[in-house]
Amino acid sequence: MQSWVEMFDIMNSAFPIFIVVLIGILAITTVSGIHRHVSNSRKPMLSVHSLIVGKRTEVSHRHDPDLSVNRTDSKYFITFEVESGDRLEFIVSGDEYGQCSEGDEGKLTFQGTRYLGFERMRRAYRTTGMQEYRHY
Repeated sequence: MQSWVEMFDIMNSAFPIFIVVLIGILAITTVSGIHRHVSNSRKPMLSVHSLIVGKRTEVSHRHDPDLSVNRTDSKYFITFEVESGDRLEFIVSGDEYGQCSEGDEGKLTFQGTRYLGFERMRRAYRTTGMQEYRHY
């Protein structure tokens, strides 16, 4: 069995390595985020006619047994098909997700991988054979 002094000796050499690895992970994450932002900013802002062909959510659950707290996070995705037939998927807010439905047509505005908005075209709903509104 190791003595207490040897165990603390291992901690003294492992702790600096752990800190260096942690700082490295944070640096890589920060640099990739800055690179993505700069890359998107250099690309032109495009507005194209598109059709919503799919919607999906990604839900993650976490449970902290010490605090007895459950946490749920949701990400919302919408897939657009542009006139060329290409499909683009963007992360959108919950409000935007709720207001869109599959089959909606409109103008998609984006810059690189950055979603900027979707403006729906108005649909003309026609009623066959009904000339007047029903009065209740």
